[in-house]
Amino acid sequence: MDPHTQQTILDAVQQHGKENLIVMLGTPSPEAAAIAAETVTTGDPTYAGPLAETRLGLTVYHILEEQVRAAIDPELYDQQVGLMADTLDGPAIAAAVAQARAALASE
Repeated sequence: MDPHTQQTILDAVQQHGKENLIVMLGTPSPEAAAIAAETVTTGDPTYAGPLAETRLGLTVYHILEEQVRAAIDPELYDQQVGLMADTLDGPAIAAAVAQARAALASE
């Protein structure tokens, strides 16, 4: 997650409060999803952006997670996400993001 995006998220937390935000990822790999999820929950693990050592504790999901898909109109989902859902490893990506949520919940 680039520094500009990290700053945008930090600004949104400061403006709206973390309890009013959910982060929706669209990263293409389990590794990228894990890093992005960790960044918005426990802080930037690369120590390269505004969220380095900043524990936001935000709720985070990936667009390929089944509970997200179930909450979106199926036609819209297919139009906007269908190709991604067909070509990426959705279960592995979902597991990476779920692991970040579980780690946050166990604290």
